[in-house]
Amino acid sequence: MPWTDITRPKYERNHGRYASDCTDAEWALIESFMPGHKKIGRPRTTELRDVWDAIQYMAATGCQWAMIPNDFEPRATIQRHFYDWLNNGAENSHQPFRRREGAMASFRDIITLQKFAAVHASIRSSPTWTNQ
Repeated sequence: MPWTDITRPKYERNHGRYASDCTDAEWALIESFMPGHKKIGRPRTTELRDVWDAIQYMAATGCQWAMIPNDFEPRATIQRHFYDWLNNGAENSHQPFRRREGAMASFRDIITLQKFAAVHASIRSSPTWTNQ
């Protein structure tokens, strides 16, 4: 897709500290998959969006844990959240939605095939069927 005056602002990544930082619209989608506050223990002081942005920075740049810039949360905090999410299956929390989408797609395919078969059968069984 060529860059035009219409498409360039839509895909420009100059909104945050780094190009890998998520936009408000992206965070609105991601936030629902993030774990909620714990019922016991000390209240969370870390913003999960900052942790997410740090992980995305690492994925985009390929930097090591020790090389995370200082304007993110501390390295140990980011690492703890990353491994908690990894070990608790947070990376697969989208699977129920994917299964539902797959089921709906196969359902649409079945309906399409049923319609095709019904139309095809009615045409073939018609006494006035001609090859046009």
